[in-house]
Amino acid sequence: MSISISSTLPVTPPAAANAAARPAPASSVQPTTNASADTVRLAESQQVYQLYDQGQRVSQIAANLSLTVSAVNSYLDINGSS
Repeated sequence: MSISISSTLPVTPPAAANAAARPAPASSVQPTTNASADTVRLAESQQVYQLYDQGQRVSQIAANLSLTVSAVNSYLDINGSS
């Protein structure tokens, strides 16, 4: 027993069928980004630790964060009398 299958629809190559199934990109649609959601604000002490861990000297950290050297030493628990 054999079964014959025929179609009245035109046969399109798979690549063309996939392209036809995708909607055309809308040129007027702009992606929306929320920059504030991607930004993390570190506390001053966390900024000091991060810069110190990156290898910056205490004086550089103080200048970058507009702090005094003694404030940076305090955050890092460095005793200035040694």
